[in-house]
Amino acid sequence: MKVTSERIDNHKIVFNFEIPQNVVAKEVESAYKRIAGKVNIPGFRKGKAPRKIIERQFGMQMILDEAFEKMASDAYREALKQEDVEPVTQPEVDIETLEEDKPAVFKATVVVKPEVVLGDYRGLTAEKKAVEVTDEDVAKELEKMREYNAKLVVVEEGATLDNGDMAVIDYEGFVDDVAFEGGKGASYPLQIGSGTFIPGFEEQLIGAKAGEEKEVNVKFPDEYHSEELKGKDAKFIVKIQDIKRKELPELNDDFAKEVSSFETLDELKADVKEKLKAAMETKSRDDYNNALIQTAIDNAEFGVPDVMVENQINSILESFEYNLTLRGVNLDLYLKQMNLTIEQLRENYREPALKEVKRDLVLGAIAKKEELVCTEQDLKFEIEKMAASYQTTPAEVRKAIQKTGRISALVDTVLRKKVYQLIFHSAKDEANDTTAKEEASTSEE
Repeated sequence: MKVTSERIDNHKIVFNFEIPQNVVAKEVESAYKRIAGKVNIPGFRKGKAPRKIIERQFGMQMILDEAFEKMASDAYREALKQEDVEPVTQPEVDIETLEEDKPAVFKATVVVKPEVVLGDYRGLTAEKKAVEVTDEDVAKELEKMREYNAKLVVVEEGATLDNGDMAVIDYEGFVDDVAFEGGKGASYPLQIGSGTFIPGFEEQLIGAKAGEEKEVNVKFPDEYHSEELKGKDAKFIVKIQDIKRKELPELNDDFAKEVSSFETLDELKADVKEKLKAAMETKSRDDYNNALIQTAIDNAEFGVPDVMVENQINSILESFEYNLTLRGVNLDLYLKQMNLTIEQLRENYREPALKEVKRDLVLGAIAKKEELVCTEQDLKFEIEKMAASYQTTPAEVRKAIQKTGRISALVDTVLRKKVYQLIFHSAKDEANDTTAKEEASTSEE
């Protein structure tokens, strides 16, 4: 077999193949036998029909196609090994000659992972911010706790609706004095200022009283999800059934007892401060470690094929859609609620997808250069951790991974962690203490 290759750019390779005639003839004979063994021909036992009968029944082209699939697959696999490249797309195959009595000539065009020229990734430095919890930080956290534990109470008679209040409303919308589908609701709880309704709607209710009816005039956005309503002027008749307002609990010992296991406010404050400090230290450590990784990525030179970014976006969307279904929401409904198109959602994910692809490429290149390997013991350790997390047995986790074909992904996770360890342990920054080094085993999972 003759194979030549031509790089169109850093991402795409064209392989040119010529398979000798004797190999073609041998594969055609094997293809005929495979087909004969799969089909039933009247008057012959399965697999015993003469070749001429098979040709007459299915055509010579079918036999040639069957033979080509095997020849091309073997040749393509050998070419990838020869060039030491990893494809990220299925090859586009162009057949020039495919006849039993001639050499098979064809080419395959494929996008491959780009070559990464690594820069420094050992001995890197990064800033690790000092952690300081102020009284203001504690006060803000306590205020959040008050907000969380606030009660909604009906306002006194005659009080007017204000920003932040909860209005219970009946409403009906009209375009050109005709009610439109989906524009009617009853006893709807609307928090003023939440931006739940279209722009201008909530603001026009401010100052209204319970029992009052108001006319609200708005214009639907040009990018609204409903084609019939895009850019249209609309009128809503709104009846304010009730007005409720947050009532915050007092910040005292009773509050501490109600929201925690502590007896006094001072004890609660001390606990809040300790937890804030722990959270800040974790964030500082994560930021430090991520800065080291980003420096290694920035030091490398490579391009990224668009198809790799698109594939990563697809992966992100699949996970996002799966998480939506767990909450009983489908993607179409989500897009309507968020006034988004699928194209806009994909574009929102483009930057994080590109960042993730770059990270994978650089970490993979480092793992290859350092000749890092994933042992059976490494896999066993990861599976045991997953089993503990999901409260099941390692055997069940391994079975699920094998069933879904995720072993290679788990291997990649192990190698990624080993690269983290290498980068973190070799960092020169004085902040790279034992805690930071240990982060290599848990960070970025």
